[in-house]
Amino acid sequence: MLNKVILIGRLTRDPELRYTPSGVAVTKFTLAVDRSIPVNKGEKEADFIDIVTFQKLAEICSNLLGKGRLVAVDGRLQIRPYEDNQGVRRKSIEIIANEVKFLDKAKDNQRAPGAPSASFSSTGTSSSEKTGSNFGSEIDFSEDDIPF
Repeated sequence: MLNKVILIGRLTRDPELRYTPSGVAVTKFTLAVDRSIPVNKGEKEADFIDIVTFQKLAEICSNLLGKGRLVAVDGRLQIRPYEDNQGVRRKSIEIIANEVKFLDKAKDNQRAPGAPSASFSSTGTSSSEKTGSNFGSEIDFSEDDIPF
């Protein structure tokens, strides 16, 4: 069986870092992901998807990400049942991230300067520390190659 999700989108708010009673770091954030097919008059709709990271990756995301950052997330889908305040059983759908790749630079008003295309995995390693990446190899090009 396969449970793999790859998303590219922008954070809708700053990540929230918390710790479990046993001391495990957990960071949650929401990613706005554009749908590929426009609906009305060429306007695109977006899906808002909850992302959860753990341990070292959670701390890295909390320190380096902020609202508006463009990231790629590689992870798995998780459906978690819970009971709301009125006792109604509900389900929460979220992505458990194994790797987060920063696709843009941090703006001056964001938490920390991040290098473009920095990639971090759930083991806490960065793309410069490992040989492979789930997002493929880096493409070598100059700004003159871009047609616009």
